[in-house]
Amino acid sequence: MKICIVSSCGGHLTEVRCLRKAYEDIPHFYVLNDKAMLPEDMEGKTLFIKHSERDWKFFINLLESFLILRRERPTIILSAGAGPVVPFALIGRMFFGTRIVYVETITHITSPSLTGRIMYWIAHDFFYQWKSLNSLFPSGKYGGPLL
Repeated sequence: MKICIVSSCGGHLTEVRCLRKAYEDIPHFYVLNDKAMLPEDMEGKTLFIKHSERDWKFFINLLESFLILRRERPTIILSAGAGPVVPFALIGRMFFGTRIVYVETITHITSPSLTGRIMYWIAHDFFYQWKSLNSLFPSGKYGGPLL
């Protein structure tokens, strides 16, 4: 087993790192869409892709995700929100049979994020952090707040 953790910097990364106890003993690596000051445990385990804001760079992200996933061969892609997970989830699921685990960001309490609306249909395991989202994600699982 190997886990690819895809995130943007900031709050999304903070959220996914709240799950660290679940993956810290499993081989894993991070993919971020911006350079950042990394905690010691992420040094040497972090790859960087182009930052895309729903623009033409999404297609570059598709290529980057294919190359990274082909080289690293993770069995699971994990994300707690943010757009960079979409190309990884698409490529991972279509070409490599990678299991996709997605956690909707904590900041969306009454309505889903755009990434959440997309990932609901792509992820094998979809979690949300607020019970108020139950009717919007009927096949998802309530997991409670990460923070």
